[in-house]
Amino acid sequence: MVVKTVFLLTLLLIPVILPVHAYAMHIMEGFLPLWWCLCWYAVVLPFVALGVRMIKKQAQENSSFKLLLGVSAGFLFVVSAMKIPSVAGSCSHPTGIGLGAILFGPLPMVVLSLIVLVFQALLLAHGGVSTLGANVFSMGVIGAFVSFGIYALMKKIKMPIQLSVFLAAALGDLSTYMVTSLQLALAYPTENNYITSFLKFLSVFAVTQLPLAALEGIVTVFVFNYLRNFQKDNIIPTYTVQKENNTR
Repeated sequence: MVVKTVFLLTLLLIPVILPVHAYAMHIMEGFLPLWWCLCWYAVVLPFVALGVRMIKKQAQENSSFKLLLGVSAGFLFVVSAMKIPSVAGSCSHPTGIGLGAILFGPLPMVVLSLIVLVFQALLLAHGGVSTLGANVFSMGVIGAFVSFGIYALMKKIKMPIQLSVFLAAALGDLSTYMVTSLQLALAYPTENNYITSFLKFLSVFAVTQLPLAALEGIVTVFVFNYLRNFQKDNIIPTYTVQKENNTR
């Protein structure tokens, strides 16, 4: 049932995710200098290695892990491929990173982000191969860790679960575009002024990304609730399972 739902959602969104000639929140091919491309690749490689290890471990411990991971991957691909024009002549889009970060923790989402971004770069002309490291870092590393951290914090202070999911997804989205702006500012400072450059790049996305982040938070709440009702025993986030096991 879950797989059919994701498949139908993908079919409905095909007209939206077809490639168009536009810039996107993913940094496009050839936009970053080679030095920065190599630096970001070096930064994300340890996270990818740890993510692969975590996925193998969780797959052995939970028989439904692969199914839910596949759903998260489909959600990530469809949502992050939606390009919406911004007022600056660029494009913004949701990230879809929060759902998987809540369910599995941040490290598996680094691997899923890598896979999704490779497919988008090769098939949709969305992002690029040379800028893959930078894009994985902003969305797969920062976005996932922020989403997971916000959700864990909200759960710790006993906030309602729907509000926790909403804030995790929305703030994970916003943190991604903020880091993307920082990456561009580091590569292209305005007269050696990194702050000014950062604010300029930030303003490109701000108008459209703020409502998109809120929308992503709402959609993630609906999907999370659906999965939670569909499979209650296997929807507990990884850190919660580990905490319960340690207290026994």
